[in-house]
Amino acid sequence: MQYEGVLTKMQTEQGTPIQYYLVFENSFLNMNQLLGRDLEINFQGFKCLNCGKKKKIYRTGFCYDCFYSIPDAGDWIMRPELSTAHLGIADRDLEYEKKVQLQPHIVYLASASDMKVGVTRKTQVPTRWIDQGASQAIPLIEVPNRYLAGITEVALKDHFSDKINWKKMLLNDIMEIDLISRRNEMHALLPDEVQEYFETTPEKLYTLEYPVLEYPKKINSLNLTKTPAYTGKLTGIKGQYLMFEDGTVFNVRSYEGFEVIISV
Repeated sequence: MQYEGVLTKMQTEQGTPIQYYLVFENSFLNMNQLLGRDLEINFQGFKCLNCGKKKKIYRTGFCYDCFYSIPDAGDWIMRPELSTAHLGIADRDLEYEKKVQLQPHIVYLASASDMKVGVTRKTQVPTRWIDQGASQAIPLIEVPNRYLAGITEVALKDHFSDKINWKKMLLNDIMEIDLISRRNEMHALLPDEVQEYFETTPEKLYTLEYPVLEYPKKINSLNLTKTPAYTGKLTGIKGQYLMFEDGTVFNVRSYEGFEVIISV
């Protein structure tokens, strides 16, 4: 069967293991059901996720013009400490920024390769951790806006990474970390503005299980612009990556806005 459409990040459903869905405009694939089967991916072209034009994708599924104009791609998305909606100051669209920035956010610790610190909206728990391929995660503080979460992340980045070693994550080379103990050690490192939120944030450890038949020994990233047609046997899904028997890995999220035909 063939499925055709524009790639967006895989939708997920918490479970044991996590369920993954590749969703197109008129169809969808339960990716878990394809484990152990051959999968063919053919790159057809581009379609910006914002304007819908068939223009080359620049970043995060958007063409160049959209990336530098729409509120969904403002600098505060990747750097929460730049958020200004709590001050009534617009970046690109104040109403949109208020909607996204002025809601509860979680600063968390996660184990995906080594330990990392990160920020997510409360509504994105545990989706954010699944998308990153975290094995475990625990909330550190819950704050009322994105700015407070951002300055907390910046303070903790002086001591801990905010990045995941994606290769180690896909090789399942995961360091064993007692996140509950590490969480308690963080209290003294928090900025004064957020100290009060530590005690009110539940100490809940999330453990995540991914649908993987076999982890690769070595990995090679599939680049659709250089290799527009690829066929391989799907052996695992973790984060937003598809893993294949020959060691090829495909980061679906990196190719948002790419039009493809998938044959199974």
